Amino acid sequence: MAHRAGGRALCLLRGRLRLPGPARLGSSGAAVQRAPQAAGAEEAGEDAGISARKKTFTEVQTERLEQAEQTVLIKCPPKINEKKLLQYLSSHGNIKSHFFFENHGIHALVEFSEKNSIASLQDAIGIPSTAEHYVVPFKSRLFTFKLKNPVSQAAEETPVHLSPQSHIPVNELIQKLCCADSISTQMYILLNEYQLTEENIKLRFLACSLVRDFARAFFPDSTVKPFGSSVNTFGKLGCDVDMFLDFHDIQKHATMMKKGPFEMEYQMKRLPSERLATQKILSVIGDCLDNFGPGCSSVQKILHARCPLVKFSHQPTGFQCDLSVSNSIAIRSSELLYIYGCLDSRVRALVFSVRCWARVHGLTNSVPGTWITNFSLTMMVMFFLQKRSPPIIPTLNQLKELAGEKDKHVIGGYDCSFVSDLSKIKPTKNTETLDVLLGDFFEYFGNFDFRKNSINLRKGKEVNKPESSPLYIWNPFEQDLNISKNVNQPQLEKFVAMARESAWILQKEDKTQRKINKEPWGLAAILIPFGKSNPSKMKNRMKGIGSETIRSLLDSLKLNTANTVQKAAGK
Repeated sequence: MAHRAGGRALCLLRGRLRLPGPARLGSSGAAVQRAPQAAGAEEAGEDAGISARKKTFTEVQTERLEQAEQTVLIKCPPKINEKKLLQYLSSHGNIKSHFFFENHGIHALVEFSEKNSIASLQDAIGIPSTAEHYVVPFKSRLFTFKLKNPVSQAAEETPVHLSPQSHIPVNELIQKLCCADSISTQMYILLNEYQLTEENIKLRFLACSLVRDFARAFFPDSTVKPFGSSVNTFGKLGCDVDMFLDFHDIQKHATMMKKGPFEMEYQMKRLPSERLATQKILSVIGDCLDNFGPGCSSVQKILHARCPLVKFSHQPTGFQCDLSVSNSIAIRSSELLYIYGCLDSRVRALVFSVRCWARVHGLTNSVPGTWITNFSLTMMVMFFLQKRSPPIIPTLNQLKELAGEKDKHVIGGYDCSFVSDLSKIKPTKNTETLDVLLGDFFEYFGNFDFRKNSINLRKGKEVNKPESSPLYIWNPFEQDLNISKNVNQPQLEKFVAMARESAWILQKEDKTQRKINKEPWGLAAILIPFGKSNPSKMKNRMKGIGSETIRSLLDSLKLNTANTVQKAAGK
């Protein structure tokens, strides 16, 4: 297939990411960085990657959560003898995996093969003593490793390899992109630099597992699971961790036991609404994390939002976290994106490139506002890929047709059914390269009729806007919601102008001449803010967009006037 050439070129360029066709996926569903291997090992690894890629979203999450329960996080001294640390920990059980990372000091994430190894380790660890503070005696899986004789052991200590937990700056990325041989290769390089690593994913699940330890003090059968960008294969290094407190296991046992003439049920607190129960639960958990949670700081309880949540900073892992209560539709959205991301390597490469482009040009922002969100932008990319001929990914309605009995879900009256088994989805026959797709994406939305049409992933086609919001993207499941309702007209016009400018650059530029002149080309060229290099051109393009908006308003007024006259004549 034509699009595979970019992946193979990247393999030769980097030697650490192999993307022949659909991306090699780890058990997380995200492509992971690989060190060079021997040919035989690579083939074995590819077979394992194919097997892992076919795992369902639920299977992957279950596996990750089990791994997290067997994991501890250790704060280490500035210099550490890795061999001696592992030797000490191994006395409590077999170590399955480990890595070191920097976050206000060196930390080690250590995964044991057995869960009881952690209990053994906890029994051998002392409680800190200090004259200045009183410690809250909560035995978590966060430990501090100290050297008894740091001076005498200094000579034995060697630097450890640190796993990166953030992506490289854009200016460094642009330099790497300029060394590529095609735009497709550039896009895979960006994907490799920005996507979540295997280590970072493990750290995210551990953060959820540590919060779960607190929640289980009140709700023993509850779990805490990540959702959104941490699990949908579109997460970027450095993104927040969205997690939710899940009571599904409790609800399974909520039905009354019926044996003979007797009925038994739990006595539970009764509240007038689910929302009030959610607010009370989060309020208690928030206070618990704030008062007793080691490493939990800046705790904010935002209980009156549409979706109540607790925001906090988890210092040991370095993540900003948002905790909510069972959000089933958000989980289904995460699974839908997981499926799309696993179907074809081009999907994730295009999303990462477009989102990086949008961030560089100020079209998206980490702070809530009137700009397009990453989720809305991702939905636009998915819609664009559904519109290709032949389509690269199926519509939600098509996935629903493939759903089995276990895939049927109705949540709050909304049909959230779609197939979970990836092997039931036929691969696309589309062979377009990423070079073509990137340029066509900007051209498509640079000329999209946002005045009349909305974006509907369930149907995979434009439909008339049900209301006058500048940008209307149907929520895939809650069909009465517009996920881009926050976007105002100036922000939409800016997006259109940037898309047109980018399409023009990709079409007109001379790659060979730019490489000779050592100028950024292809993807690298559109990751440089346009206003810095050609402010007059951008001003004219923005003026053009504004003129079109005025013309469209005048056309709308003329049409309304004509309709009024016609109705009057009919009477």
